[in-house]
Amino acid sequence: MTLGSDLEVSAVQPRRKMAEQLARDGSVADPRWLAAVEEVPRHRFVPGFYLSSGKLDEHGLTVWEPVTAELDRGKWLTAAYSDATLITQFDDQEPDWTAPRIRHGGAPTSSSTLPSLVLRMWADADLEEGHTVLEVGTGSGYSTALACERLGSADITSIEVDPHRLAVAADALHGSGYTPTLAVADGLYGYWPEARFDRVVAACSFRSVPDVLIAQTRPGGKILLTLSGWLYGYARVLLTVAEDGTAEGRLLPGTVSFMSVRAHAAPAFGNPAHWAAGLPEKGRPARHGPERISATSPQAFHLRFLVQCAVPHAQMATVGKVVHLIDVVHGSTASLTPCDGGWEVREAGPVRLWECVEEVLDAFDSAGRPGAEQFELRVCGAERQQLLVHPRMPGLELSGR
Repeated sequence: MTLGSDLEVSAVQPRRKMAEQLARDGSVADPRWLAAVEEVPRHRFVPGFYLSSGKLDEHGLTVWEPVTAELDRGKWLTAAYSDATLITQFDDQEPDWTAPRIRHGGAPTSSSTLPSLVLRMWADADLEEGHTVLEVGTGSGYSTALACERLGSADITSIEVDPHRLAVAADALHGSGYTPTLAVADGLYGYWPEARFDRVVAACSFRSVPDVLIAQTRPGGKILLTLSGWLYGYARVLLTVAEDGTAEGRLLPGTVSFMSVRAHAAPAFGNPAHWAAGLPEKGRPARHGPERISATSPQAFHLRFLVQCAVPHAQMATVGKVVHLIDVVHGSTASLTPCDGGWEVREAGPVRLWECVEEVLDAFDSAGRPGAEQFELRVCGAERQQLLVHPRMPGLELSGR
């Protein structure tokens, strides 16, 4: 028995166990998707990846450990068949998996998304046999393989902006017997040669809905994507495209985050102390503290997205106990400092950032704190994307500009 065939045999049981666990957790309700999980060899799509060591270095940076079959075959195979996201790239730089090194910090820029989320996305997109599908963000190719296994390769198109990532994914897909249409392309512009699609599913996030994706979707077709922004608030939406080229749909419940499409990534904002130097000496008591949007609760996760719609160019940074909001587009800043059991806010610039945040939080509370599924997104061209919850909150506008 060759090493390759021995590995394939060793992977059968972990793959079956992962499928069984996903079924028990409720991640796979459709037996056809469960069958796809049992067939697709995820280990072929993740020859190398990084896992957090659970430790910080002396600078407070996360220590990431490389995992490959050569370093530790058992650990690699176990992780490959776990319901976990596996980081395959940092800072747009491809690792040398022949001699991988421990990493200290860095921003993940490509990964193999945890299988339960992949399946959730495909299920929420309401895919059926005969649908033509555009996947935005091939990544490792594992999610593409699941779609091919479930629907057949002929109707699947997957695009990826990183040519090296796509080459690795293509090798794994073709080596596993899947032949979807693959192309190096920017998700902001879809893929006209294969349009129009019955379904568009994005494995990356956008600040607003690209109008070209609507144009490339058939009337009655659906677009499933994640909306995000520079405050790292996220929401998923399933849009249905109308005959007139508009689209609308409700936000979906749950907390899901994806890496931003690269053109929508947050810009560097410099040193918060430099921004704070221009603030007035005295501030005012804040009506709401920053924990309303920075906590780890589902409601804070939801609120961060709503607030982001009101201040789309704001970024948040915490230095010690002081929380800064910084807007590099308008040159505005706000700083919140703990004071007498509450918070004092100081603001400068043309946009009163925290005042805008407080207005959203006031409206949210007055409306009875509606959940994500109570919001509807209406898209009428790139310049008109409005988030509505009738009739209790004023509309919020999405901005990707």
